[in-house]
Amino acid sequence: MKKNIHPTYYPNAKVTCACGNTFTVGSTKEEIHVEVCAACHPFFTGEAKYIDTLGRVEKFEAQRQKAAPGQIIKKKQKKLLKRLEEERKEAERPKSLKEMFERKH
Repeated sequence: MKKNIHPTYYPNAKVTCACGNTFTVGSTKEEIHVEVCAACHPFFTGEAKYIDTLGRVEKFEAQRQKAAPGQIIKKKQKKLLKRLEEERKEAERPKSLKEMFERKH
C-alpha cells in the first residue's frame, strides 16, 4: 500500500441514531449520526411508523387522496361524456355539400 494516501481508520467509531441508540463500528469517521437504526427501523421492530424528514409522506397522502377511486371514476365519466358529446356533434354535422344545402333551405 502507498503511504499517506489512506484516510485514518477508527475501529471504535461511535454511531448515534435519532432514536437515542448508540453503538460502535469501524469507520473512517470518528462519529456518525443516522436517522434510523436496527433498534427503531420498522422492519426490525414490526411497527408501522413513518420516518419523514421532508414532508414526503404528507405529499404522497395528498396525491393518494386526490386519486381516490371516486375521483378516478368521475374523471372517466367526464371523459366518456365528452367523447359521447363529440360523437353526437359529429353525427349531426352534414356529411356532404348536398346535405349542407338541404338543411339551409
